Amino acid sequence: MKHLAILGALALAPALSGCGLHPLYAGGSSGPVAGALGQVEVAPIAGKNGWLMATALRDRLPSNGAPAVYRIDIRLDDAISGLGVRTDDSVSRERRTLRARYQLVRIGDNSVLLDATAGSDAGIDVVRSEYATIAAENTALERLSGIVADQIVARIALYARNTPAVAAPQAPTPAK
Repeated sequence: MKHLAILGALALAPALSGCGLHPLYAGGSSGPVAGALGQVEVAPIAGKNGWLMATALRDRLPSNGAPAVYRIDIRLDDAISGLGVRTDDSVSRERRTLRARYQLVRIGDNSVLLDATAGSDAGIDVVRSEYATIAAENTALERLSGIVADQIVARIALYARNTPAVAAPQAPTPAK
């Protein structure tokens, strides 16, 4: 049975190679997409949620020592809404939603190369302890920041792969 599975996989390999799937990070850390991501700086984002988002993005963007050619400008929308209601009209469940509108900007001429949104939400149980509820809300924000940062980096990487001018490392211009 094990041999049949291996033979089946070997038979399908040529068919899958022609399906148009290509590795996003081809070339690893020296590839064109990683090079482009290494030239992206994160603009400051106001507030606690902005600090968490900027930190999550910086953790996910490779640092290759190249000067920044691109900047990510982000506006966040962070909301908590009550969902479940107990018989005493108190909230028993909350939903925290984090949405980010982001723009990839070329620093040299401030042209917007990519304008998109990313977002996610999380459910939070509201318990009798206010401290526990606040801790759960903060944990949800940290988790959502990471999820949204993953979406943003993946979208920028896809854009860099599909746009050769972005994926090609930019040579610094000589000083005059």
